[in-house]
This record gives sequence, structure tokens and C-alpha cells, in this order.
Amino acid sequence: MFTGIVEELGEVVKASEAFLAVRGPLVTSDAALGDSISVNGVCLTVVAVEDEVFTADVMEETYRRTAIGKLREGDRVNLERAATPTTRLGGHLVQGHVDGVAEIVKRTPAAEWEEVSFRLPAGLAKYVVEKGSITVDGTSLTVAAIEGDEFTVGLIPTTLEATTLGRKQVGDQVHIETDVVAKHVEKLLQGSTAFAPAQASDERGPR
Repeated sequence: MFTGIVEELGEVVKASEAFLAVRGPLVTSDAALGDSISVNGVCLTVVAVEDEVFTADVMEETYRRTAIGKLREGDRVNLERAATPTTRLGGHLVQGHVDGVAEIVKRTPAAEWEEVSFRLPAGLAKYVVEKGSITVDGTSLTVAAIEGDEFTVGLIPTTLEATTLGRKQVGDQVHIETDVVAKHVEKLLQGSTAFAPAQASDERGPR
């Protein structure tokens, strides 16, 4: 579990079809084998740590559902260690389970911030609401507006500087994780219809 508050910008050291090696002095300072680290919002398990570089195995399912496979040596990535019971929840509860890959469709600079709009993949818009939480490349953000399959967020200078979102351009892809609460509510509502009591019938029949 994560909070969506990016701790540092890491650098991809090596990327292959089976693993990813990333340099991150902060996240590796106390990393151990089996620990979870969020890489652009994707929860990966540490299998080796050496000289401020951690290595994580990457499964085919991860490559299929995310853009991790497009990372190359030298690319910058958002990193966050897993939350602890004493972690300040500055963002929102993030699982590190990517729902899909969105595309940046617009960037609008302002005096003190920047608005960025994204196009969601099919089926995800129903989980996104105005003023709700959403995770973009592992960064916890608040939805400023949503229209159809596009949503917009406002990025403050700190976010622009401390995450990859300040460097990505129109057309670039990002990982999206919607609020898990919405998905649980949908599942519960779908299940409730299966257990709804049948409408009572009048066994006496017509008079």
C-alpha cells in the first residue's frame, strides 16, 4: 500500500524483458529483499539491492497492462516506498495496481500552476469523479474536472519539479489507478441484485 506522495525521481539503469533496475538513493537506503517500491505507480518487489540500485522482476501481466515495457536506460521514474503504520497519509490509499494507461492530451501553463488533461482508456471514466482522488504515474492527485473520457488535474510547482509529470509532454502515456473504493462499491451493487428478494405474489389468485 502507498500514499501517492512521490519520494524521489529515480533513474532507470537497465530494462529488460524480465526485470527492471532503478537507481534511487532514498528508496534503497533501507530497502530489503521482498520490499515493495512503486515505480511510476506500479508496485514492484525488490529482488536485489546494490550501490543505490534496486532490481525488480517484471511479469508478463505487468508489461501487458502498463507502459513499464517502454522504459529505457536513463528514463526518470517516480519512486515511493510502501507505507508503514506510522506513515502520514498525505495523499490517498494507493495499491500500486494500475488500471490502465492514459494519454496526455493538453497542458495549460498558468502563473503558479499548470493544468494537465488526460484521455482515459475505455471503461475507467465511470470511476473518476470531480474532486475525487486519482493516481497518475504513482502521484496522488485531485480531479479538477472530468468530461467524457477526459479528466484534468492542477499541478503545483512542487509536483511539476519533484515528479515526472513536469517533464512529460502531450502524447506521452501515464499509468492510471482509480480510487479502489469506487470499484468495491460497484461490485457490491452488482451483487446486491443477485440476492434481492423476489416480488411477493398473491397465492390466492384472481378473484
